[in-house]
Amino acid sequence: MACSALAASKPNIILILVDDLGYGDLACYGAKDMCTPNLDSLMKAGTRYDQFYANCTVCTPTRAALMTGRYPDLVGAPGVIRQYASDNWGYFNPSGPTLPELLKKGGYHTGLIGKWHLGYDSPNLPNDRGFDHFQGFLGGMMDDYYKHLRGGVNWMRHNKETINPEGHATEIFTGWAVDYLKQRSKKADQPFFLYLAYNAPHYPIQPPKEWREKVQQREPDLDKKRAGNVAFIEHLDHEIGKVINSLKQLELSKDTLVIFTSDNGGSVRHAQSNAPLRGGKQDHWEGGIRVPTCAVWPGKIPAGKRSDTLGMTMDFLPSLCEIAGVEVNHDIEGQSLAPVWLKGTSGNQDRTMIWGRREGNPRYQGRAYYAIRKGQWKLLQNSPFEPMVLIDLKADPYEKNPLPAEGKIAKQLTTALMKNIQKFGRPPWVKAVDEKP
Repeated sequence: MACSALAASKPNIILILVDDLGYGDLACYGAKDMCTPNLDSLMKAGTRYDQFYANCTVCTPTRAALMTGRYPDLVGAPGVIRQYASDNWGYFNPSGPTLPELLKKGGYHTGLIGKWHLGYDSPNLPNDRGFDHFQGFLGGMMDDYYKHLRGGVNWMRHNKETINPEGHATEIFTGWAVDYLKQRSKKADQPFFLYLAYNAPHYPIQPPKEWREKVQQREPDLDKKRAGNVAFIEHLDHEIGKVINSLKQLELSKDTLVIFTSDNGGSVRHAQSNAPLRGGKQDHWEGGIRVPTCAVWPGKIPAGKRSDTLGMTMDFLPSLCEIAGVEVNHDIEGQSLAPVWLKGTSGNQDRTMIWGRREGNPRYQGRAYYAIRKGQWKLLQNSPFEPMVLIDLKADPYEKNPLPAEGKIAKQLTTALMKNIQKFGRPPWVKAVDEKP
């Protein structure tokens, strides 16, 4: 897959992935208690996508899809990769080159600042998987944003060296990102790809004290839990603003494609909002998988536009490779959105999209649960132990009236899902049903 017309001028690329940001937790997406001027401005500077989906309702699988352009099950990440084997539900095993490996073929310098969450040891460290530069956190959530530990272990690294930076993790990652941009601005002959992955606003909800106090003074009627979350996101917005402003100061803006998205929906029990959507993180309701997203490239991607084009996290790999003029010659499920971004095409609105998650604990017991969407129809469950329900997203966009999974459409979706589950779980010694013996 290559498109010489689109790739005539290779942009720098910054992909900002935040953690657990709810669909309704930006002012521009309707949050009336939130002040997020930097992300609101970023959304207006490019095209905002209102039906963009994370590949999973939790962290690791979405990140695996981003790195590979594939469904997470096909690259060893059906659930969360954790540091303890008893609670681990994945092993990152790419079936082809990763996004940074492909972009390196296109002449890019590749950097990751922030959260990795795809492995703790070689060969599943960022530098093993295509990143020239890594400063960040190998693990998933932090127990404390100032101590940077998980389960008592320090997972902060500079490339493969253990480090002990001081300060709030959100501010640390911003500082490192700005430093990276300054360094790359001196290398004008080489484009860069910066994957900037913040831990925030994943719980623990831990904004700096002054940010919490500012929100409590401005919004005295907010309960303590919600006020903390508002402050946490506003602090994140402020830090992302520093990164965007550094692009302007370094005169990199017009030559840089910036993408912003989240790895899944917000956590309802931590007072995050996915309004007006139903549900949140861990659910296959829209609130768990639909995420705020935009693409910005001055002079190339229309500014101030909103689009209902369907997209998924795994689409970033073919999209960015097409823009960079890099061919993708191996199997992927992601679909390039480059023509949507740059030529205004409508994309594939009738595509089939699948979600799955495998998890332990008494609620899930190590089993998987799924959702599938094709066009306006969606079949879903939120636990492996509950029946599927059918949603007509055109007639019921907020999923208030689920239907029984019965009839022709439900049968078609079930058949398509089963076929993909066969593909996801096929051992190498089993022939696919559509293969000749």
